[in-house]
Amino acid sequence: MSRLQEKYNNEYLAELQEELSISNKMAVPRLKKIIVNVGVGEANQNIKLLDTAQQELSLITGQWPAIGRAKKSISQFKLRQGQPIACYVTLRGKRMYEFMDRLVNVILPRVRDFRGVPSRAFDGRGNYTMGMKEQLVFPEIDYTKVERPRGMNITVVTSAKTDKEAYALLKKLGMPFTDMR
Repeated sequence: MSRLQEKYNNEYLAELQEELSISNKMAVPRLKKIIVNVGVGEANQNIKLLDTAQQELSLITGQWPAIGRAKKSISQFKLRQGQPIACYVTLRGKRMYEFMDRLVNVILPRVRDFRGVPSRAFDGRGNYTMGMKEQLVFPEIDYTKVERPRGMNITVVTSAKTDKEAYALLKKLGMPFTDMR
């Protein structure tokens, strides 16, 4: 078990159960999965950009990314249906908890001018999505081999029914929110 998962099972579970006044401990919100998505819009001109994005994402997450394809054609973007335009990774289990631990304790403090993440990025169903402007904040990425800064979206999917429960869970896990709810 990872350090964060152990801490969640031993400490945070009981604290969240009491804080949210939930009688059954199986109903306490928990992490389901974390999805890391890198969009590579320029891949329709140069497919090699998608390969480098895949390499970098595999270094960051420790898992080989899947390729996301265009769902429909858009002529203004010179995009055809089925064309590869993104790569993504879905983390579950031990890798998910290890990534969350690294995100909160190592990666977010390395972001330039970081003051916390906004608490308004919940989707209404207990999931949280945040964007990163560049992949250089990850310690696994070698600065000398990066061709261009590439942003990514990180979605944390929880079993929480409301945003309030998800906020309490992520706050316990160490997510540094800027504004209090």
